[in-house]
Amino acid sequence: MTSLAGSRELIKLAARRDRGMLVAWIYVLTIVVVSTGYSFKGLYKTAVARETFASGIIHDAATLALGGPLYNDSLGALVVYKAGAGSALAAGLMSIFIVIRHTRADEEAGRLELIGSTAVGRHAALAVGVLLGVGANVVLALLIFAGLAVIGLPAGGSAAIGLAVGTCGIFFAAVAAVAAQVSGGARGARGMAIGVLAASYLIMSAGAAAGTSGGARWLLWLSPVGWVTQVRAYAGDSWPVLLLPVAAAAIVAAVAAALSARRDLGAGLVPPRPGPPEAARSLRSPLALAWRLQRTGLAGWAGAALVYGAALGSVARHIGSFVGSGARLGNVITRLGGQSGLSDAYLAALMSIFGLVAAGYAVSVVLRLRSEETAQRAEPVLATSVARLGWAGSQLIIAMAGSALVLAAAGLGSGLAFGLSGGNAGTQVPRLLGAALAQLPAALVVGGVAAALFGLLPRSCVGGGWAALALAAVVVLLGPTLRLAQWFQDISPFTHVPKLPGGTGSTVPLAWLALIAVALAAAGLAGLRRRDIG
Repeated sequence: MTSLAGSRELIKLAARRDRGMLVAWIYVLTIVVVSTGYSFKGLYKTAVARETFASGIIHDAATLALGGPLYNDSLGALVVYKAGAGSALAAGLMSIFIVIRHTRADEEAGRLELIGSTAVGRHAALAVGVLLGVGANVVLALLIFAGLAVIGLPAGGSAAIGLAVGTCGIFFAAVAAVAAQVSGGARGARGMAIGVLAASYLIMSAGAAAGTSGGARWLLWLSPVGWVTQVRAYAGDSWPVLLLPVAAAAIVAAVAAALSARRDLGAGLVPPRPGPPEAARSLRSPLALAWRLQRTGLAGWAGAALVYGAALGSVARHIGSFVGSGARLGNVITRLGGQSGLSDAYLAALMSIFGLVAAGYAVSVVLRLRSEETAQRAEPVLATSVARLGWAGSQLIIAMAGSALVLAAAGLGSGLAFGLSGGNAGTQVPRLLGAALAQLPAALVVGGVAAALFGLLPRSCVGGGWAALALAAVVVLLGPTLRLAQWFQDISPFTHVPKLPGGTGSTVPLAWLALIAVALAAAGLAGLRRRDIG
């Protein structure tokens, strides 16, 4: 029996298990890239409009750091700037989740030990995880190429950006394979691989911020996300650059296979540190445990909100130059953010998007309750003097406070960047901080839906919680632009939040949203008291 025996059967099983997740990831990423190209064709129909938009980008370091370098003002190059680096980042996340799920997570859950008792080789599970990640990225690359070519962009550049995104995802599949060998748990492996992905994006941002003046642009060659930009899709199509992620992925995957042969099943190469014999007083409550479990993730969410708030807020004062002659884009911004001036409308639309981000954080924290329950980690806690309401309520408190912190970080970053660009940071910081926190009641309503489903319909809480967030996002992002029926837009709690900054509105809708969030959370807690655990 070879070390890869049984791989064919396992990859069929893995593809069947992940068919829903894979379709969702690939569909969303493809639609994001292709819809960006399609919308840009309508927004920037003339060379003058594209030149105006591009000139506003290449002279702003913060904007370049966000999307990567811009090599010319062609329609394709603008699409790559807008969606290229972000799609590569998302493809890396997809690959990390796929590989960790079928390696370290299955190992941690005991499934690989059961499978390993049959005629399955030692490296079969690792090979299956990596191959499934590779296959997903190949399909993604082909669909991006086909979609961009169908809407009329040059086939060569479309193939270049599709392959650049796909090979970046393949590289991070290999990185995740190494992380699965090093870490002793799935959570640590994901954190390690995502840390490498985040560092790659930050290095790309530093290189791109140098603009066209040289300087630290060499940093782009040190980052796998930077390699995506260096392919120069629609701006010369530098095909040899694609060999970098492919070769690097092969080397890193070989390292993962070598490490897999040197460790025991269920153990990581870096052993976990033994904890103290007794818990500190600061950990002797359900709230302290919830904080310990969530603090690292909250720091990541808040840090990302601060950085993106600053990057996007820095361009608010000059948003008119980005819109240029594209009046259609200006109309989109004002429909999303109100009619109180283009800069304020842009900032109000930005706050709505950060409200969705905060809602996503709230949903993820609430659904942690379900994962703790299904992994049977809740039972040992509830077997002590901890009550169900105290255990679940602690996570809900963290969800509320964490969502407020994420919004505060976004408002602070946006206010500082926007204020410093105009010399009035003292005025803009509290103004945008308040605008961001006004989104909190709506974000908590979405989190409350997940909490109610957890208590009343636990088997549906994961899908239902994320579906509620997806519905709110569709209404916020597409409702005003597509002029959807008002009754449909009213389904989203974010529709009832005042368009701040710049707009006017009553605090009564915010109070009602807060009451609805409390009622949903109370319903979930009441249901939890009456149902069986597990």
